[in-house]
Amino acid sequence: MPNSYFQFKQFIVHQQHAALKVSTDSCLFGAWVANYLQSSMQHVNSILDIGAGTGLLMLMLAQKCKAEIEGIEIDEPSFQRATENIERSVWKDRLHLFNGDAKQFEFKKNYNFIISNPPFYEGSLKSDASNRNISMHDQGLTLTNLLQVVDANLVADGSFAVLLPYYRADDFIYKAAERNLHLAIRMNVKQSVTHSFFRAMLLFKRNKTEIIIEELAIKDQSSLYTHPFIQLLKDYYLYL
Repeated sequence: MPNSYFQFKQFIVHQQHAALKVSTDSCLFGAWVANYLQSSMQHVNSILDIGAGTGLLMLMLAQKCKAEIEGIEIDEPSFQRATENIERSVWKDRLHLFNGDAKQFEFKKNYNFIISNPPFYEGSLKSDASNRNISMHDQGLTLTNLLQVVDANLVADGSFAVLLPYYRADDFIYKAAERNLHLAIRMNVKQSVTHSFFRAMLLFKRNKTEIIIEELAIKDQSSLYTHPFIQLLKDYYLYL
């Protein structure tokens, strides 16, 4: 049974009754994006998290950047957990969460940066829990819907990051380009050095740039965290 909370170095994520729990790949994604925002020359003062879940990504980004961060979450129990997590954090004054459907929600502004860990599985292996199906499958927000929301709410020179199953990345990149969202960075992720790729972390920009393609393994041959993984997560995980 998953823990009811996940303790990080600077915040706690309570996740009881939330549709999706904290996972290694979501933590890696948040750390990867936070590192990009911290190290890039791009000025970001407003961020939107589509499908905020427990608020994990919002909190991870808040730890590393000074932007105002807003999130939207359709699942009521997840929204309640995220609200509590944000209220307990030291960044609560610049984190704001909405309970609603991103497809229909009228955001009051456009954002410099949008992040999303969206539904993954297109109907395979559905559970009996409707809130988990909405979070894990394309039941509530398809990837086409996601691109529509991003396109409508991203500033003209903004950027967008998404975490996807590896096998869905190429199709998503093609669909994104149709909406003038061009791949800038692709990080292919393996569970270990002996596994095949299972996730792709993608970063898009409105303007075409030279595409950077990288890869990362979470664990090495001895099932220990790799150095690149540790470098990204050391400011977050308690025991790194």
